[in-house]
Amino acid sequence: MAHLLLVEDDAQVRSALSRALTDHGHAVISAAAGMPGLTRALEDRPDLVVLDLGLPDLDGCEVLRMLRAVSAVPVIVATARDAEPEIVRALDAGADDYVVKPFSAAQLDARIRAVLRRGRDAGTEAAPVRVGGLLIEPAGREAFLDGALLDLTPKEFDLLHYLAVRPGQVVSKRELLAEVWRMAYGGADKTVDVHLSWLRRKLGESAQRSRYLQTVHGVGVKIVDPGRAEPG
Repeated sequence: MAHLLLVEDDAQVRSALSRALTDHGHAVISAAAGMPGLTRALEDRPDLVVLDLGLPDLDGCEVLRMLRAVSAVPVIVATARDAEPEIVRALDAGADDYVVKPFSAAQLDARIRAVLRRGRDAGTEAAPVRVGGLLIEPAGREAFLDGALLDLTPKEFDLLHYLAVRPGQVVSKRELLAEVWRMAYGGADKTVDVHLSWLRRKLGESAQRSRYLQTVHGVGVKIVDPGRAEPG
């Protein structure tokens, strides 16, 4: 049984989801707006938050950013907004998954169990990772290049860490969308391309003059130790 917080302004939806998730064996508390939701998240310390974006007091992404500043609680965004920029914005703000209304309680329950399972599995990947002059500290969500702290967004860190624990392994954009962006249902390769470009810039490289991040055209991208690899 998971202890869930549901932040949803529509009273009928909130009531129906609370009943359905309770029927699936979860303990559910709820809030009808962003600020009360933040308060309950901090005071009640749920195992997972289900968050709507269309809230009456704050935009859900702003709630998510405020929550991420003080808590690592898993968050599933559950909203009617289905445009890709909205999905990317929420995932970049720190959402662990994104589900578009209408959806069944069974689907939401499956996503809840998957996110919680990933969280348990992530504990096995909490050790520091080193690739050449890169040092990645998952516990503190910090990355260093030659001893200097990198200023990374949450999604840039997730992308770098995902590649760093697989040094030399070519990872497809489809896999990155599924595992880093939680967009297993599909998404635009441009989402990955843009974040790789930002990450390269912060690593002091480019696609044409790569050191750590090497593109394998038509396949994907890999991270390498530049002291051991040939220039890309």
